[in-house]
Amino acid sequence: MPAMIDPAIFREYDIRGVTTQNFGADVVATIARAFADKACGTVVIARDGRLSSPALADALAKGLQAGGCDVIDIGLVPTPALYYAATTLKAAAGVMLTGSHNPPDHNGMKFMLHGKAFYGAQIQELRRNIQASASSMQRAAGNYSTLEMKAQYLHALLDAYDGTRELKVAWDAGNGATGEVMSALCSKLPGTHFTLFETIDGTFPNHHPDPTIPHNLADLIDVVKKEGCDLGIAFDGDGDRIGVVDDGGEILWGDQLLMIYAADVLRAHPGATIIADVKASGALFEEVTRLGGVPLMWKTGHSLIKSKMAETGAPLAGEMSGHIFFADKYYGFDDALYAAVRLLGVVSKNGKKLSELRKALPKRISTPEIRFHCDDERKFAVIDEVKARLTAAKADFSDVDGVRVNTPDGWWLLRASNTQPMLVARCEARNAEGLERLKQDLQKALALSNVRIPNG
Repeated sequence: MPAMIDPAIFREYDIRGVTTQNFGADVVATIARAFADKACGTVVIARDGRLSSPALADALAKGLQAGGCDVIDIGLVPTPALYYAATTLKAAAGVMLTGSHNPPDHNGMKFMLHGKAFYGAQIQELRRNIQASASSMQRAAGNYSTLEMKAQYLHALLDAYDGTRELKVAWDAGNGATGEVMSALCSKLPGTHFTLFETIDGTFPNHHPDPTIPHNLADLIDVVKKEGCDLGIAFDGDGDRIGVVDDGGEILWGDQLLMIYAADVLRAHPGATIIADVKASGALFEEVTRLGGVPLMWKTGHSLIKSKMAETGAPLAGEMSGHIFFADKYYGFDDALYAAVRLLGVVSKNGKKLSELRKALPKRISTPEIRFHCDDERKFAVIDEVKARLTAAKADFSDVDGVRVNTPDGWWLLRASNTQPMLVARCEARNAEGLERLKQDLQKALALSNVRIPNG
């Protein structure tokens, strides 16, 4: 690989690096030139609000043009707006330049190719092609144009609203790429809306843009309580992940949201498949069955979920990380703004408060997601060792993504991170005593591979 490109930036779901270290304009242009050989047509590009993004977007466009692709630049928009544009314009590909929920000095690239997620082995093939300098023959430079898509995207969001009563809602863009669209959406939706940190600022001066971290929702919760809101909604840095708090300021996690969405979607699609990742609560899979749907547990990762969704024809899918995917009346990609509008519709049509809907969901207790260091060279081997012992013991487990082990108490999960040198674990039970036994089972399984959970 050319010396200027660090192979570590090529991840499972995207390409990501630090702009002052391994993700500069020359790197982006080289990757874009190689991706042009895959796209072979019109490519829609967009960027988030990070300080590095304008220069990197220019390099992205020039690299694609050098590979013969015509580029349509839709500017600074949320990632789902890029997905929407690439889909509705029937472009050969789409590339979003974004650091997502990562720190301000990070940036990256998310891809679509021929209407599908571009990830995993495809990203590694792109890396190998760059390493081998395997670009095809020189082509005539492609054209560059700009296109305003925010109004059309906003119309699609508004068209999804089907509420029957006005709500009072707090919104937090976290100074991320959703800010402008979120403000426009709030100005056109019925009800009363309070917006926080809607000014796009790549330094993220108010809080880190990751709505799965409770601390980052503190300001939103304060407004919900102070103003007596029906709910609060937060977004990550590029708008493909949602965070939600109810009228009492309590957080609803991804699997809880999916239960609420599933009840609505399954009324229109009885018997449909609903997909969730392996980290989701067992209560979700039981609830989908109770509602008449077919639950499907799948691998963690937005690209993996999207692909499985297209394969199965599922109208709804979601992850604990807050990626929510609607193919019911929409396009099957993760769009937090769209998910927000759909949630407003559900709450508006329901005679109950969101807190009442949350309290009515089946209850479980669980550990938080436990992430601990394990070298990239070792992490998958640990999973294989644990799996071999479980198989020999004839344990009840799923190996769809790592191992998720079922016991009378509940379940424990161990998987290797696809993006970091880490193992990821979680346990869930019906009571505290059962949870403690599951934690002990997990620790014993790891100890046999000479791995220990720090402070575990």
